[in-house]
Amino acid sequence: MAYKALYRTYRPQTFEEVAGQQHIVKTLKNALSSGKIAHAYLFAGPRGTGKTTMAKLFAKALNCEHGIGCQCNECQNCKAIIDGSHPDVLELDAASNNGVDEIRELIDKVKYGTILGRYKVYIIDEVHMLSTGAFNALLKTLEEPPEHVIFILATTEPHKILPTILSRCQRYDFEKVSDQDIRDRIKIILEEENVPYNEKAINLIIKLADGGMRDALSILEKVLAYSGNSLNEQDVFDIFSLESTEEKISLLKSILNKNVKDVLDRLNNYVTRGTDIKRLTEDLLTILKDTLIYNASYNADYLEILSEEEALDFCKIVDSQTAVKMIDILMGTVKDYKNVTSIVPLFEITLLKLCSVEEAQKPQKFVQKPIISPKIVEKEVKEEPVVIEEKPIEKEEPAPAIEEKPATPIFNEIPLNDSVLYLKDAEAEDCFQIDDDLMIKIMVTAKRDIKLELLEGWKNIKKFITHPVLGKAAAMLIDGHPLVANNKVVIIEFQLAKNAEKVNLKENQLEIQTVLSQVFGRRMYAYAVSRSASVELQGAYMSLLQLGQLPKAKDIVLEFEGE
Repeated sequence: MAYKALYRTYRPQTFEEVAGQQHIVKTLKNALSSGKIAHAYLFAGPRGTGKTTMAKLFAKALNCEHGIGCQCNECQNCKAIIDGSHPDVLELDAASNNGVDEIRELIDKVKYGTILGRYKVYIIDEVHMLSTGAFNALLKTLEEPPEHVIFILATTEPHKILPTILSRCQRYDFEKVSDQDIRDRIKIILEEENVPYNEKAINLIIKLADGGMRDALSILEKVLAYSGNSLNEQDVFDIFSLESTEEKISLLKSILNKNVKDVLDRLNNYVTRGTDIKRLTEDLLTILKDTLIYNASYNADYLEILSEEEALDFCKIVDSQTAVKMIDILMGTVKDYKNVTSIVPLFEITLLKLCSVEEAQKPQKFVQKPIISPKIVEKEVKEEPVVIEEKPIEKEEPAPAIEEKPATPIFNEIPLNDSVLYLKDAEAEDCFQIDDDLMIKIMVTAKRDIKLELLEGWKNIKKFITHPVLGKAAAMLIDGHPLVANNKVVIIEFQLAKNAEKVNLKENQLEIQTVLSQVFGRRMYAYAVSRSASVELQGAYMSLLQLGQLPKAKDIVLEFEGE
């Protein structure tokens, strides 16, 4: 028997086997069970998402000898539809049969009755390729076909179909198949074929397939042919001229270190190996995007290429402002690729531009003055900023029994602060509130090293959850994570707004600041925001950054009451 491609061998034979498109499967099954069958259907969506397969499954469910809605795959009708020999299920490729004569010939046969099945099913693939004359010839028959005839039109470009045709069809829009559905299907096939594999290779295939199940199986088949019936990550890299994530991160690190020689040497290696430069550019963009997302949310669920460990490591060497500048350069390059005859020189220029990007200046250190009128003071630009070393913060003596006897810590010996740090401008009745303008200024004066210190030690807050006085504050803090921080302020992000509101209550600030002082040796004013408010705030910050309208860090002094 002749060899069949994987996508043909493992084509779904029942609705239950279809990967994704569950909304369409459910609708068609309900229509079959209720007998509400339309005379014309339009299946529209990206390539390789199951349009033709769904059409054949629907034809099988209409003509199965065990009843409408069944797909036994054993009766004469089902077997004939599977091997493509059923006289009542006719498939026409409009890409090669798009003239008026072909459509008229089809229309002439419509009036004849069925031979084996209950319905004659006409599947017209790539229907948007029909000429205007062919569409007009089809129009009347499509509007009022005989009762035993059903048309199923499939297309990747529904906007090219005449509105008069669209209005006569029941339309179903196919979506790109989800990564998880493709992953599950590939694993089933690999187990059927007894092929050893690793997860990273499957993830690469899913990315290359871009939501197309047929493309995923074609890529898989090509890799298996190359590797000799095994699936591993390196084979996918070799076949499709891709670079590993480690290599891309290493390239970006060389760029950030201004190591032009190493960057150009890497480019020469890419050209020699035939690396797909366009895809490499897109992957560099995605890595920088992952960096921005993780730097803002510290949530690995939103990462596309980087793992959580890679993102945390890379965030330590690139700040958000530098990442935004690099993204702008790469996006301009992607746009320019279509206008050049050779993309390699353009990519080389892009790498040199990236190497010349200056890192954002870190805010200078200022003394936090004792409050007289507790407001933010913006100094005149004409004045020279006075840079003074910060006074060392006196750390309160921790209770010696905490570490010596962890089983029964003497938490009661931990002294509470005498007063609470707060901005009077941020006070409203019993709850602190900070407006967007003040939040932007706090973000401008934020310090990356302090934020990383807080992130790394945040889990230690849970040691105080059993404390009779500080336990409530520790329990509130542990569910959040630091968003931005400087010497005296930490903005904490919570998923839920109600958790943020609890932290901002005046009555909780004394215990919260004491917990932070005990864990980090810093007396800090704590303010909380919800996840939704955080997203809006970061969007506003990035907009001001791109417009060059952010206030200067050197012109801002934050003053606190309680010092």
